[in-house]
Amino acid sequence: DADADALVCTPETRIAAFEGITFGPEDLEVLDGPGPLPETRADDPAYLIYTSGSTARPKGVLHAHRTVLARRLMRDAWQGFGPDDRVLHAGTLNWSYTLGVGLLDAWAAGAHAHLAEQPFEAAHWPDEIRRHGITVFVAVPTVYRQILKYGAIDGAQLASLRHGLCAGEPLRPALLDEWRSRAGTELYESLGMTEISTYISTGPGMEVRPGSAGRPQPGRRVAILRELPDEPGRTDGVELPRGEVGLLAVHRSDPGLMLGYWRRPAEEADVLQGEWFVGGDLASMDADGYVWFAGRADDIIKSFGLRLSPIEIETELSHHPGVQEVAAVGLELDPTKTLVAVAVVPNEDDAPTEAELREYAGQHLAGYKQPHLYRFVEQLPRTRNGKIQRRVLAAQLLEAIRSESGDPS
Repeated sequence: DADADALVCTPETRIAAFEGITFGPEDLEVLDGPGPLPETRADDPAYLIYTSGSTARPKGVLHAHRTVLARRLMRDAWQGFGPDDRVLHAGTLNWSYTLGVGLLDAWAAGAHAHLAEQPFEAAHWPDEIRRHGITVFVAVPTVYRQILKYGAIDGAQLASLRHGLCAGEPLRPALLDEWRSRAGTELYESLGMTEISTYISTGPGMEVRPGSAGRPQPGRRVAILRELPDEPGRTDGVELPRGEVGLLAVHRSDPGLMLGYWRRPAEEADVLQGEWFVGGDLASMDADGYVWFAGRADDIIKSFGLRLSPIEIETELSHHPGVQEVAAVGLELDPTKTLVAVAVVPNEDDAPTEAELREYAGQHLAGYKQPHLYRFVEQLPRTRNGKIQRRVLAAQLLEAIRSESGDPS
């Protein structure tokens, strides 16, 4: 798909692919020293990186040279990297989150970049932080949750840590509270996409409001736009008042925005709408400019004529002390009937009953937002990068329901 001219790979893969190559002295002389640097402009293509494919087939995202410089906006507002920092990212380099934040941004700030050759078990991350004197740890919220569950958290292990960074999925207020209490440091959240990296965040020196991803970073023009009623993800460009949920959009003048999708003109037209980049996220913005994520436009649950945010349902249920993880999805039993279902990973030491969760939901959610079905599961299906696979989860729950009812369809 990329039509690449070169492939970067491990030494073992490179050697295995050789059919035969000979180097002479003159070839080595050519390779000795830096080569000529071409002249480039801000909008010249610089690099091509692929999306994770968690919602659709992976797309090649083409970025310009200006994007590299624009990353300073997030370094200043979210990461807070300095030359004395030691940055450890828990992800692998096949993800733009790891490549950008864990490596390139750390280098650009003059900091040390630490990357694991392979993912560790959650219990090992505190030891790595202590052993290397890590000052900033970067991961998805799931990793922080697993560290709290399986790792030995104490002041000695995390004494060097200034703060943690997280992105990739919403940071639940309950997780933030527990991390603050046990680790003694702040977690700064951000919201972004491969197409623009992070553009909304909290950060050092900024008030953190649990449940909000933060505010637009200085230098970004962000708006909440009205969604067309019968076309999810499409907008007429009208900006909504503060507090109303709509499509989260970034102005196309943003220096960090992609040039476009590689050989995908139709999909590019879906997100480049008028003067805005509209990536499909739904959110609201409060009077102080804080953004509250409501979910993906294609994840919104349409049940009995109502549009429900899975994020809102999950956030409320995650506060229950017996809930470790929770995900809400819509189950279409037939074209006229979609039920709200929640999959719950219970805490091993304090597992709730379905009746307890129903009672809790009744106290914290409006009647029309109440889940119809509750299922206890050992784990939620996730991508390699830790994102919940909602479509996979919905299919699993639907299959289980039909199997129990004896319905082969």
